[in-house]
Amino acid sequence: MFVRIVKMSFHEENIPAFLENFELMKSQIRNAPGNRFLELYQDKINPEILFTYSYWETEEDLENYRKSALFDEVWTYTKKLFNNKPEAWSVNKLVSLE
Repeated sequence: MFVRIVKMSFHEENIPAFLENFELMKSQIRNAPGNRFLELYQDKINPEILFTYSYWETEEDLENYRKSALFDEVWTYTKKLFNNKPEAWSVNKLVSLE
C-alpha cells in the first residue's frame, strides 16, 4: 500500500464549487477499486491550497483509477478551477503513530 498526495491551488472564488463537487464525488473516489482511504485538507495559512491524501493498494489500482471515466469526470471539472499547476507525489509510509 502507498499514499498519494495531491496539492491543488484554486482561485479563491472557485473553492466552494470544488468543495461542492468533491462532496458529490468523494464516495465514488473512495470506493474505486484499490482505494483504501481518502481525506481532503485545506492549508491553514493559505486557504487556496488544498490537498488530497489517498491510500492505494497498488500502483496498478491508482493507474486504473486515473484511466477511468470517474477520474476523467472529476479532473475535467476540477482542473478548470485551478490558479496554479497541481503537484502529486506517491509515497511509502515509513512510520505511523496513533
